[in-house]
Formats: sequence, structure tokens, C-alpha cells
Amino acid sequence: MVPQRQKPGRRAYLDGNFARRKLPLRDHEYCIWDTQLPGFGLRVRPSGKYYWFVRLRHRGKHRRTSLGCTRDVDAELARTQARRLLAEVALDGLPKRAVAKATPIMADYVDTYWTDLARCWKPSTASRNIGAWRRDLAPVFGAMHVTDVTPADVMRWRDDCAGQAEARFNRAVPVLAALFKYAEALHLRRKGSNPCRGTPRYKRDPCERYLLPLEFRRLSAALREDEPTHPTEVAVIRMLLFTGARASEIRDLKWEWVKPPHLALPDSKTGPKVIWLNSQALGVLEAQPRREGCPFVFPNVGGTKPVALDIWWYQFRRKCALPDVRIHDLRHSFASTAIMDGVPLATIGKLLGHLLTETTAKYAHLSDDVIADAACRVSGGLARSIGLSS
Repeated sequence: MVPQRQKPGRRAYLDGNFARRKLPLRDHEYCIWDTQLPGFGLRVRPSGKYYWFVRLRHRGKHRRTSLGCTRDVDAELARTQARRLLAEVALDGLPKRAVAKATPIMADYVDTYWTDLARCWKPSTASRNIGAWRRDLAPVFGAMHVTDVTPADVMRWRDDCAGQAEARFNRAVPVLAALFKYAEALHLRRKGSNPCRGTPRYKRDPCERYLLPLEFRRLSAALREDEPTHPTEVAVIRMLLFTGARASEIRDLKWEWVKPPHLALPDSKTGPKVIWLNSQALGVLEAQPRREGCPFVFPNVGGTKPVALDIWWYQFRRKCALPDVRIHDLRHSFASTAIMDGVPLATIGKLLGHLLTETTAKYAHLSDDVIADAACRVSGGLARSIGLSS
């Protein structure tokens, strides 16, 4: 078996630099052939996406095998795969593998998945799912055919993630499961064949972290000290403390959504949301200067986008001797403080914007002292009721 002869022209050395170029687009697909490896090429689609492929000929018949999208498969990996396929077919040692598959490889199939389903997602969901595919899934499953992935392949990937990548596995495996669920709907896999079914996720220690009164005072003092140099970042943290909102809900806040006595967010993790403002939160908003032409309440220095918190918070939390506290823990602390003050769980759920009471319950990280005090009060009341205490 030998590679099919290519047409003259449209030739280049296909490496990563070439694949990153902005190639001219046409109203139909065209190919660029590699100058060093016969049969290895790059397809340029009208959509602007590029795909590696290898073209083979055997006993008068030829076929084209896709090696994946350039975004997911780098040039060297694609070239190596092309050499392997050329060698296998030339030796004719694996004739069954020389037959074109009826189903696409995963790297091609995901384009259909994104096109059909991503328009229904929130931008943050789309970004997270696409990131999980490119970072964690494409290197493992991208070159495999949709029908070829087995539960053993998924478990092997799980084992490879043991240790440092367990959290990434837990986030990526639902994306993979959804890909195969849709493949079943498209009849690319038989019903009930999802290879992710029954794959256990790694158990993670729950992050039950909330601030104690002494830590609140330490945080407050550090905020006052840092305010002259980082006023916007400090204002965001105070708003999170006073409202219990998610970091993105305050960081991305726009002036048009500020409608005292509440914030009216057009969208959030759980859909449109109202965040009620107390006097302290209103004071923070009133102190924020408005910039002409800037829609954000808490913008970056240039006023072009919301302020970035991650790097500053990493340094700041060490300054106030709270190195293990995440920004999201401020939301935990808001809920826990409310619970310890006797605020009903349903009311806290409304303040946090939860749809389910079960979601609010996970924030009830009561300290041992509060639990012990509650136990004493309950037992004392029972004792008085049955006459065992005066």
C-alpha cells in the first residue's frame, strides 16, 4: 500500500507554526500536503477549522483517515500517527484496521457536539466544558473512534489521574459521559453503551472552612491596611462578606444591575437572581467611583473589564495569616454566621440564591461549640419538661 499521489501545489512543511497561521478560507474544503511525509495533509474547512489527516491507497482503493483537529492534536503527534498508519498498511499486517470506520474519531465528533448543544449553555459552562475537553480528554481520547472507547479505557484514564489530577478527573468525566450520551442519541453508539457508566469519582475531602470571630477581625484589619493600594479588590471582598454572593456575581457587577435595595442580576449560576443589600453593602457601592464609559462597578485599572482577584487574594490571605481561606469560603462564612444567629435555613437559601434547601444545608458548617450549646439547650428543655430539673 502506498500513499496516493498528490496534486501539484498546495504543499508546505506542516508543523505547529504552520497550523497556527491564518490560512485563506474558501467556500469549499481544500487540502495542503506535507512536503516531507507523503500522504500527510491538512484540511482547511470553510468554518476556519483545520484537521490533520493521512491519505492511503491499497490495491486500487484509497481512503482518508482523520487525525484530529489542530486545536486538540499537535503537529508532531499527528505526524507520528500518520507514519504509524502508513507503516501498518504498507506491511498489511492489520487489514481490519485498514478499513475506514463508519463512526468518526472523538476529535471530529466533538465539533458536532459543541455545535448542537453549546448554544444552550451559559458562557461559563461552555468555557469550562471546552477547557475540560482540550486539557484533559482530547490527549487521551481524541484519536479514538467514538465506538472504540470502552469502560476499560475510561478506568485506565482514571488510574492515570490518581494523585495530582484527581480533581481534574472528577470535573472532566461528566463532560465525557455527556459526549457519549449524545453519541447514543445520534446512533453513533448503541443504547446503554456509555463507557463512563459506573465509573467512580475520586472522593475528595469536603472543604468545610468558615471564618471564626477572631479571623473575621484579622481579615477586617488587613482589608483596612490594604485599602489605600488596592481599593477595588478590598471593596469586592467587603461586598462578598456583606452579601454572601458568589465571587463572579460581585466581580462582574454592572451599574445597570444596581437597583437599591437590591441587585438585579439578569443571569447567574441558577438563572436571574436578586441579591438583597444591607446598609453596609449599600455603603460600599456608594463609595465606588463611576468611570465614564465603563459599565463595571468594580473594574480593572484600565476600566475595560472586571478586576482580577486571584493573584491579589493569594498574596493578601497570607498577609492576614489565613493562607487556606478561599474567596468562596466567605460565602460559607456568611451562611454559617446566619445559621449560628438563628436565621432559618429557608431564609438563608433565599439570601444565597439557592433553588434547593439541600444546597443551603451544606453551608451549615457549625462549630463544635455551637453544636454542644444546642445539645445542652435541647436536653435542658427536655429535662424541665419531664420534671428532672428545677
